Amino acid sequence: MKIGITCHPTYGGSGVVATELGIELAACGHQVHFITYSQPFRLTGREQGIFYHEVPVSNYPLFEYPPYDLALASRTAEVAEYYELDILHVHYAIPHSVSALLARQMLAARGRHLPFVTTLHGTDITLVGLDRSYLPITQFAIEESDGVTSISQYLRERTVKEFKIKRDIEVIPNFVNCDFYVPLTDEDRRQKRTRYAAPDEKILIHLSNFRPVKRVTDTVEIFARVVEKVPAHLLLVGDGPDRSAAEWIVHKKGIQERVHFLGKQDSVNELLPLADLMLMPSELESFGLAALEAMACRVPSIATQVGGVPELIEDGVNGRLFPVGGVDAMAAAAVELLRNPDQLDTMATAARQTAQQRFCSTKIIPKYEQYYERVLERAGNGAKTGAAAEPVSPSS
Repeated sequence: MKIGITCHPTYGGSGVVATELGIELAACGHQVHFITYSQPFRLTGREQGIFYHEVPVSNYPLFEYPPYDLALASRTAEVAEYYELDILHVHYAIPHSVSALLARQMLAARGRHLPFVTTLHGTDITLVGLDRSYLPITQFAIEESDGVTSISQYLRERTVKEFKIKRDIEVIPNFVNCDFYVPLTDEDRRQKRTRYAAPDEKILIHLSNFRPVKRVTDTVEIFARVVEKVPAHLLLVGDGPDRSAAEWIVHKKGIQERVHFLGKQDSVNELLPLADLMLMPSELESFGLAALEAMACRVPSIATQVGGVPELIEDGVNGRLFPVGGVDAMAAAAVELLRNPDQLDTMATAARQTAQQRFCSTKIIPKYEQYYERVLERAGNGAKTGAAAEPVSPSS
């Protein structure tokens, strides 16, 4: 297949998933075309079978804000026609599904049908989409998509409830390449950990875009309690609006020597295996991709029992779950695990097994391929008229 993919190309879960999906699809022999305003950060530009098409946005004095959604629709139609795309897959409902709908209508006027799939990732539904000014257009674009998927059962149910969606939404969870996110050998791990900690010290890690919903300040508060009882270091991977608040707390508590702000990192697969525990105290997670990537590296998470996280983490088996804001309880659980190597090792093994058995890319990518095929089959009738195809029913 020739597949177009549109996503937010910057750091964030939806962009990561979309990019990794494109990489995996190309590895399966499909031709993948990314259509975005900048090259997705996880693309190197050297991948076989992957092409990038920039969306130029003009800054006319007439426009106070550049009309990216219109530029995206126009560029998508151009790319689809020139490269004869079979299907378009847009990640994040706003504005991508709206732009895809416009592109489909533009092509239909020229006698060509381009079916598109919308994948819902989380804040496009729980934050942006619920803004009253965006709710009607978000609802309309979802209903008009040729296919719709969500990354968790939680997100599917919330979308149906909040937007009164009548069509079917297929749940296809996030995934991880279990051959790329892997544990290190004991010797390799010992050597690489010395960059951040002494041999007798523990390492905790947090990975996010440092938005308020990720509660990175809670991460620092948890670690401050942990380090009082266990010699440890904290790796903070990412950047965003709450970084300065986190830095202020670190300075206030006098733990600057034990907290490492690493900023945005492309090779998180090299950092995650160094940690003993992942901290993910988010206010909301529709899935919890950072935790999954850590689990694949044999690193369990201390996380919050919110959104789709319980679909990934089983409390006490492959990680621990607590209420939002339960800083003391999360810190106590971390200390208990760090002081009990056998218990931590058992949980780490279970975390890796969960990633391999349920969320490996080899298990999830075929689900997307099968879904594309069903969308294309159902869209066949609409191709003659340029009309939207009937919604795709979930597979049995």
